[in-house]
Amino acid sequence: MASSNRSRLAVNAWRWGLLIALIALWEAGSRLALIDPFFFSSPSEIVRTAVVKWQSGQLGRDISYTVSSTLLGFVLGTSIGSLAGLLFWFSRRVAQVAEPWLIVLNALPKLALAPVLVIWFGIGFSSKVILAFLMTVVVSAMSAYGGVQTADPALETLLISLGARRRQIFTLLIVPSAMPAIITGLRVNIALAMAGAIVGEFIASDRGLGRMIVYAGTIFDLKLVWVGVVVLSIVSVLMYAAVVLLEKLLMRHWTARKA
Repeated sequence: MASSNRSRLAVNAWRWGLLIALIALWEAGSRLALIDPFFFSSPSEIVRTAVVKWQSGQLGRDISYTVSSTLLGFVLGTSIGSLAGLLFWFSRRVAQVAEPWLIVLNALPKLALAPVLVIWFGIGFSSKVILAFLMTVVVSAMSAYGGVQTADPALETLLISLGARRRQIFTLLIVPSAMPAIITGLRVNIALAMAGAIVGEFIASDRGLGRMIVYAGTIFDLKLVWVGVVVLSIVSVLMYAAVVLLEKLLMRHWTARKA
């Protein structure tokens, strides 16, 4: 245990050390004109610009907009997709018909549909949520259906022989068998939902971090571009870490429940 803790501390020290070293080199390179400060800015200028935008309230509104559309699309896509994948168990024929369609929809470059969705649903909040939803719903359905297929046929036969109804088999065997696959897919879905929401903001939006980056680029305010990129990176990491923590809690709860 002690060796494991030391190893974990060493890894974390290296991670943070490399990040600090990168920021220090970036700042020094900008101040010494080793890199062009106009194109690459500097950490201190990025922080200064971010503070100004935060105090004006613009940065907070943009963060809230992007996070809200991402989370709503993520929750809707994961929930509806997982439910659809689970329900395929009730009809093997429906599942066989739907499976190639799911594969095609999964391979379809959904981000290419962003301009069409913006035209259909406008530049507001709904188009970003729908794009985030489309990025996650098919993946969730395929993950859930893959988990359904891992259910033990022998246990299903045993439950049938004991007089269990289909609804009981579904709740007692199928859902528990698919749950690990559904939970594992959460970290993939949050990244896809974020990508969908940001691309929607790139195409057309009245607010959001994606809109901030595009707007700043059009007026050649590269400091603000870097603010958008850095803040978006931080928000993405925090959301991913939150989903990973949720995944661990759900897996722990599910394992304890099965035990």
